[in-house]
Order: sequence, then C-alpha cells, then structure tokens
Amino acid sequence: MTKLEELLKQQTELTAAIALEVKKSEEAAIKGDSEAQFAVAVIHYKGQGVKQNFAEAFKFFKLAAEKGHTDAEFFLGDMCLKAQGTAQNDKEALRYFQAAAAKEHSRAQYMLGVMFDAGKGVKQDFKEAMRWYQLAVKKDNADAMFGLGGMYENHHGVEQDDVEAVRWYKLAAQHQHTESYYRLGVIYSEGKSIKKDLSEALHWYGLASEKGHSAAQIKIGLMYQSGTGVEQSHDQAMHYYKMAASHGYAEGQYKVGFMLQNGLGRDRDYAQALHWFTLAAEQENAHAQSALGFMFEHGQGVNEDESKALMYFRKAIKNGDETALKNRDMLEAKLEKK
Repeated sequence: MTKLEELLKQQTELTAAIALEVKKSEEAAIKGDSEAQFAVAVIHYKGQGVKQNFAEAFKFFKLAAEKGHTDAEFFLGDMCLKAQGTAQNDKEALRYFQAAAAKEHSRAQYMLGVMFDAGKGVKQDFKEAMRWYQLAVKKDNADAMFGLGGMYENHHGVEQDDVEAVRWYKLAAQHQHTESYYRLGVIYSEGKSIKKDLSEALHWYGLASEKGHSAAQIKIGLMYQSGTGVEQSHDQAMHYYKMAASHGYAEGQYKVGFMLQNGLGRDRDYAQALHWFTLAAEQENAHAQSALGFMFEHGQGVNEDESKALMYFRKAIKNGDETALKNRDMLEAKLEKK
C-alpha cells in the first residue's frame, strides 16, 4: 500500500468514526440529554463532521434551552439576532439573552448591554445598557469593557469623556480586543479632548492592522500617503491599502485604484485602476463609482463612453459623493451643447 492509499484509508476510517459519534450524540439528544442536545447543536452550527446546518443547530439548541441550558439560550439569542436558522427577531433575541444573563452568562450580559445601548428589540436605555456592561465587566468580559468605552466616547447616558473612554479601551486592549485597538488609534489621531499623539495612534492602528482590521489598515495607509506622523511613503501606503483590499474591503479597493490611476509611487496603470474601482463600486463605494465615471468620461483605460460616465456619476451621487454631482452637472452641460 502506498503512502497516499494509507492516508486515504485513514481518512475514510476517520470520517466513518466521526459519523458514528455524531449519530450516537443525536440519539442521546433525542432521548432528552441536554448536554448531548447542546453538543449536537454545536456540531451542526460549526459544520463539524457534518454539513453546516443552522436550522438543525437552532432546533437542538432550543431543545437544550427548554431544559435550562444557559449556553444554548445564549446561542439562540445570537442566532435570532443574525437570522441563522430562524427569522431575524430582535425581541426573541432579547428574551433568550435575558434568560442566559439571569444565570450570570457574561456574553449574554454584554449582548443585553448592546441591545439597550442601540435600542434593538427594546426601547433605548443607556442606564440599563451601562448596568449590563458593568455586570459583564465584573467577569472580565473584554467586549463589555469596549462597550463602556463606547458609551463614554459617544456620550451615551454619560458626559462625553475621551479620557474615560481610553481607560476602558485600554483595559479591553489588554485582552487583545481588536476594535479597542482601532478606537484608541482614532482617539489619539483626532486629539479632541485628549492630547493628539500620532505616534500613539500609529501604535494602536498597527496592533489592529496585525489582527486584520481593514479600517485600521486604511488609516495607516493614509498616514503614509500624506506623511502625517510618519515619513511619507507611497509604497507603504499602497502596502496597507492592498492589505485592506485583499480582505474585500471596498475603501481599500478604491484606494489601490486611486494610487494606480494617479501613478503615486509607481507608473500609472489605468487597466488595474479600473479593476479595483469596479470591485469597490460593486459594493456601492461612492468614491469608486465617481472615479469610474471620470475614467469613462475621459477614456482612461477604456473607450470614452459618456452614457456610462453619467451612469456611474448618478450612482455615486445617490451614495453621497459631492464630486460626482459637480462632474455630472458639467458633463450634462457639455452634452447639451453638442
């Protein structure tokens, strides 16, 4: 038997063994074992050894929740919120989170904070949001620390206080909380009520970027493109824009296109610019739509096509691009004179 045949045999045997264990778990779940019900739900939820099936996961989570399984209650709330295996329903999500939170489930407590903070499935109530965030923080929940930071940054039921926001974000950052890294970068780069510190901003954006945070990658790219807080480098700017674009992030795709269209740090490449603008425009990025309008109007990498130019300008205007409004008006005026 070759090594490949041996590995394929092992794979077949492993697949059969997994299927047998899934079957045993499902049999125990059907008999009413709440832990087995939860385990089977997770298997279907994650697609472990079976094809991912949110509807099956929801069914088994519900069986476990009916027996008071706390983690199952949390999952049900999350699935109702995300419309996974069931219709989207904020009020049902709230009900499941409340059931789990009453049994000290910290993630459910955090989610209640989010829902009261945003007014999802319940009347917006910042005081109640603060209470749930604080309960979750007592269990060292980093998301809740981030939530409290957001309340102070955004003046939700408390005086706007970037110093206090930074304190909470830094506590969350100690748990490697990616969004807290990003918000710290924003606060230090803007310097509204704390001292502006671009070096500190770059540090926090860098940590977020390392965790794949696309908006942070754009922020670093902008710093290098403009030479703000760092030595100007179009190569470095492009590096970070491409990182964001590689994640399918529309603004990153637009920025890569912009650099190529304008020959920043490299030769102009209209064909590649068109490619990146198109990807971003398909995600309704207004700047990319406006840029495509300009390229079709002036024949950059494409044949001049004023009707397509107008189409893209109008799309960009719909999505809030003011430059496109001016360009459309000028193009329409030019066409009237023909």
